[in-house]
Amino acid sequence: MGAVLGWGMAEHANVYPLRREPERGPQREREPQPEPRPRERQVQEPLWREVLGRRLRVLRQEQQETLSETAARAGISPQYLSEIERGRKEPSSEMIAALAGALGTTLIDLTEHVAGDLRRQMSLVPGASRTRASRTRAGHTRPGRTRPGDVLALAA
Repeated sequence: MGAVLGWGMAEHANVYPLRREPERGPQREREPQPEPRPRERQVQEPLWREVLGRRLRVLRQEQQETLSETAARAGISPQYLSEIERGRKEPSSEMIAALAGALGTTLIDLTEHVAGDLRRQMSLVPGASRTRASRTRAGHTRPGRTRPGDVLALAA
């Protein structure tokens, strides 16, 4: 059979770079590429789940409650509530209603607060338009589109 190679038996190893430089052919002028903007400067539109999470945390902290206390009344784990508050999980409408009830508010009040928070944050986003609702005929909007001032509601 074949011999077993040990660690000390290899005297020479070839090392290949992970990225090779492109083969140099005839020199062509390359178009200058725009420099990427740093991530810190790019302001993105806020996500519903992030704004909802922050609002839920504020409500819980105003009542001086722990994650465990609020989560127990809502019927969820403290870990899941923590993920919701950090904007990592997108809770169902039933879960949002349960959390609203556990925090002594209603679903519509919570939704109105979150919508207001979204509007305030959107006013800080450069170039974000709050009047993107597409109108078809005079006075009509497409289904599923909202206008500034519209109240968003979730069915529980």
